[in-house]
Amino acid sequence: MSMPTSLLDKREARIRRMFGAIAPTYDLLNHLLSLNIDHYWRWRTTRLVPPRGCAPILDLCTGTGDLSLAYDKAAGKKVPIVGADFCHEMLVRAVRKAERRRASGRIRFVEADAQALPFPDNHFQITAVAFGLRNVTDPDRGLEEMVRVTRPGGRVAILEFSQPRAPLLGRLYRFYFHRVLPFVGQAISRSQDQAYRYLPESVQEFPDGERLAAKLQQHGLRQICWRSFTAGIATLYWGEKP
Repeated sequence: MSMPTSLLDKREARIRRMFGAIAPTYDLLNHLLSLNIDHYWRWRTTRLVPPRGCAPILDLCTGTGDLSLAYDKAAGKKVPIVGADFCHEMLVRAVRKAERRRASGRIRFVEADAQALPFPDNHFQITAVAFGLRNVTDPDRGLEEMVRVTRPGGRVAILEFSQPRAPLLGRLYRFYFHRVLPFVGQAISRSQDQAYRYLPESVQEFPDGERLAAKLQQHGLRQICWRSFTAGIATLYWGEKP
């Protein structure tokens, strides 16, 4: 049965409101519903797209700052990192988390829309996003901005959910992702915008595999690579700006 159109309404006001409302339980549910594997996915991202030199790194749609903190650790706490998100409630938690990790001197959080970033051209050595590009109202505009603010020779990286291709695992995963996850997520978050029903539907709608890799190429990136994690539940895509 298809979901009502309103569930996949990605207008900025709705997405901002939805994530603001679930901010208090966001980290708990991320780790619970992924069985804590999301930490591993971010760690792998920092290994496959590692920092080089001292130029800054941008973590777009940072949420509560987990990828920013992973990159801070991967860079030996020697590289300035900017975490950007347009949801104020998420950023409040990101700032607190960075303070607890004694990283606030290296990580700066900025309230900004992914479709109109307040950063100069050719600035970041890595521009990365984890599980956020599919929530941008116009993902192509978000990807265009990511490329714009990345310096020549720098890399754009996208970590996103994908859909396992193996028949048995695919069926088990779809049952969990479309039935169990929304039930548990909704019970804990009490989201009025049905955030944990929106999640699997938005993943199903968003391109993955070769289709998303092709988008990176269309936006001018070269040497496109992608690597699947955990039997294809998540995939990291990255490319270099000429």
